[in-house]
Formats: sequence, structure tokens, C-alpha cells
Amino acid sequence: LVSEQLVGQGFNEILNNSLTRAAYYDGMDCCPSDRLVRLMNPLSADLNVLRESLLFGGLESLSHNIRRQSSDLRFFEFGKCYWFDAAKREQLRQPADDGKEQNPLRAYSEGYRLGIWMTGNRVSASWAHADEENSVFEIKSHVLNVFRRVGLAQNAIQIEEFENSIFSTGLRYKLRSGKTVAELGVVSRAMLKLTDVEQPVYYADINWDELLKATRKNKVSFAELPKYPAVRRDLALLIDKSVKFADIEKLAYQTESKLLKEVTLFDVYEGKNLPAGKKSYAVSFLLQDESQTLNDVQIDKVMNKLIQAVQTKLDAQLR
Repeated sequence: LVSEQLVGQGFNEILNNSLTRAAYYDGMDCCPSDRLVRLMNPLSADLNVLRESLLFGGLESLSHNIRRQSSDLRFFEFGKCYWFDAAKREQLRQPADDGKEQNPLRAYSEGYRLGIWMTGNRVSASWAHADEENSVFEIKSHVLNVFRRVGLAQNAIQIEEFENSIFSTGLRYKLRSGKTVAELGVVSRAMLKLTDVEQPVYYADINWDELLKATRKNKVSFAELPKYPAVRRDLALLIDKSVKFADIEKLAYQTESKLLKEVTLFDVYEGKNLPAGKKSYAVSFLLQDESQTLNDVQIDKVMNKLIQAVQTKLDAQLR
């Protein structure tokens, strides 16, 4: 179903070799080369290890197509990645408590992943729309659509920004348990250079095993469309430049988990007439009670809670 969804959104599925080049992983912090599963008798230096990440196979596919004048690309791939744990191997070399030899294969592990790549223009050569490049927000929307399709609720995940060898700018999605279900962002120039890609690439790595584990017990149910209207309230917030929308969104859902259905950022302003180090966010909150029509008293109560929360914990001011 997720494959059909991505194809319907303009993606093409690719299938790359699980064997790859060890040199890709030299110096990486997130996929260290000492965790590679190495072949004893490799066919060549380009196929001498099992992949730790789907990233490089996708970049090779992008590079192949870009060199053939096809630069507006959307790919996805389901596949396994493989890891070796040297410390665990040393432990397994010791006899078990019962004196039996332990299985050395336990030092190796594998996991199922979904990789998504986007590069080039989102809209190109259209009479009805100006050319528009892809962006990190575009790939973020596709990842969130995958979450929705498998039943992972928005308020069940936490978002944090990060940087590593793969991403020059990245977002990490974690479950409340702390386990990562997805990472996405702008692929770093160092990674692009390894595969001779010269245009920006946006990549998402979804931990499919963890995602399915988190949604395995979800019960699919159907309900009538809400009979009672939703109410939208907007706040113009003056905040520090270091505060991200993800911080506001996370705090809002923590403050009101029952009636708050959606948090949207619809305007950002930085510039004249604002204090140094500050920016203005216009944020919209959608409130809805599925059992009754909200009255002004209930709405004001929720909004006051939200205002107090952002003022206290994010040092925000109302404009």
C-alpha cells in the first residue's frame, strides 16, 4: 500500500544491489566502517561489503539518470541493511554458562528500511505553474504521509534537528520510547561528491521494522465524519530565533492532547521592527470536540493553556 501511495505521488521504485563499496563509509560518524559486514572473497573493490545504508545505492541511481539528462527525479526503495558488532563477537568467543560454543552469527544483524530520494524540480515546464524546486519540506510531507498510511499518530512522535555525515541539515523522528523511526534532510556535499551528483538531493531513511512494530497493535476503525464544527484560533508569537516550529508543535500537543487536532505554521517574519535575536511566528490551532459543539468558555480555556505554556517554556510573547 505504501508503495502504491508513493508511485501515485510521482515516485519510481528502484532495487539496488545489497553489495556496495566499503570506501563510501570511510570517516562516517553515523555509519562507521568498523560496522560493515565484509566479504571474504569480494568480486571487486566496488562490491566488497554489505550496505549499512540505502543512501549510496539511491545516489548511484540518481547519478546514472542525471548524466543522461534526466534531472527531476523521485525514487524509493525497500531493502535490508546489515551491521557487524565487533564487541559482541568478542563476547561470543567466550563459552556460554553451560560450556557450549555460542553462535558467532549473533554478532551480525540486519534491518528492513525504506529510502526516499528527491532531486531537481518539483514542477518543471508547466504552463500553469512556474518552475519550482524540490525542498526538504516536500520530502518531509511524504514521510508524514507514510506515517499516516501505516497508522502512526502525529502526537506519538517527537522531532529533533541534527547533523551528521549524511545530512547537512536533518530532522529525526523518534517514538516516545526514544527509538528512531525516520531521519530526513538535505544530503551533505561530501556524500554527493562520492557519487558525482552536483545538484541538491533530499533523502529520507525510514526504519521500517520499528515503524511496523510501533503500529502493529493499532486497530483500524472507521467512524463517521465529525458532526460538530472545528474551531481555528491563531496566535502571533514573538520568539527567540533558536526556537523551532517543532518545539511549538510538540509543546502544544503535550499541553492539550484531547481537543487539539492540528497545529500549523502559516507565517514567519524576521526583520525590521523586531528586537534583535527575535522572530515572529503566526501559528494556527485547530480545536474540535467530536461529542459536542465547543463554546467560547471551552475554547478560551484551551487557548489560555496554550498561551501560558509557550510563554513559560519557550519564553514567547504575544504580538
